[in-house]
Amino acid sequence: MHVRSIAAGAPARRARAPREQVLPRATHPADALLLGSVAFLVALGLVMVFSASSATAYAIYHDTAYYLKRQFVYLIVGLALAYAAYRVDYRKLKGIAPGLVMATCVLLVLTLIPHVGFASGGARRWLGLRALSFQPSELAKLALVLFLAAKLSSLGENVRSLSKGVVPALLVAVLLLGVPILAEPDMGTASLLIFTAFAMLFTAGARIEHLLLAAFVMIPPAILAVGSSAYKRARVFAFLDPWKDAQNTGFHIVQSLLALGSGGIFGLGLGHSRQKYFYLPEAHTDFIFAVLGEELGMLGAIVVLALFVVFAVRATVLALRAPDRFGMLLAMGCTFLIVLQAFINIGVVTSSWPVTGVPLPFISFGGTSLIVSLIAVGLIANVGRYRTR
Repeated sequence: MHVRSIAAGAPARRARAPREQVLPRATHPADALLLGSVAFLVALGLVMVFSASSATAYAIYHDTAYYLKRQFVYLIVGLALAYAAYRVDYRKLKGIAPGLVMATCVLLVLTLIPHVGFASGGARRWLGLRALSFQPSELAKLALVLFLAAKLSSLGENVRSLSKGVVPALLVAVLLLGVPILAEPDMGTASLLIFTAFAMLFTAGARIEHLLLAAFVMIPPAILAVGSSAYKRARVFAFLDPWKDAQNTGFHIVQSLLALGSGGIFGLGLGHSRQKYFYLPEAHTDFIFAVLGEELGMLGAIVVLALFVVFAVRATVLALRAPDRFGMLLAMGCTFLIVLQAFINIGVVTSSWPVTGVPLPFISFGGTSLIVSLIAVGLIANVGRYRTR
């Protein structure tokens, strides 16, 4: 009788659906060190945007604070969107990830169409009116992180499969997002997306040999893409020896190194940069770290690096304490976006990386970049609200 009752009850127990994971409520406040480091970087960025852009702004617009005013408007918009990203239940974002990737892909293709997207500085990266424009390539960063966080968190142990984990993730990163961005051309952002995808795959538990295999497969097309463009070849050769053609292809790097070298340990003083007076190209955007090093010296540069380290450490801690796999990968992906971009930008300025059009997060002038970076911080802080011990 006892045996029959157990046997009769067994099928019912096996048929019972597994319970969904119950996540904790958002009871923790925003992390002070995370937000504090970002606040210092943003504040320093406003100061440096004004200092680095004042000469150019006066020459073009007869207003030394022109770029500062625009950056302040972008900051207000970014803070509002970051707060929205902080307050929303991040788990609800998982369902919109595929749609966001497809919408971003469409926007990236639209930028390549004449009279739809418009060009500036030799690249076609913007949509909208020139006064109210945005870069879909910046939106692609968030779209990629959301998609990979959703995809990899649902795979579980299948992430260790080459066909189910590594290949689909890299196809989205390379084909749907990377190729249109590379066609703009924007080699810096395209490479940032690929690096972020590899970092998230490693974090999710992909096999190292699969990642190495994927990297080896991607190296020949990357060499072909660079070698087929005279402009990209010139940038690589300038990186190898910028002083060989200091007045042409190596001009950016040489002027950047001169700015950093002239700053010394303590700098020339805030506002006293000489290179910003039309010697250093893109002084308030891609090469703003060179002006910072010139005016604030090596000590000022070390402070900026220390703030990024604090941000990276605190964001990683919050990600590792996330209550679910999706939250962990979302927070880590946003962290990779900001930290890798800072690494590439500072590498370019110090001649440790080929010249690419990647701004320094929170500090460089640029509306879409600042807004996307602040949204990423809001998502990291959002995951931190649910952190566990």
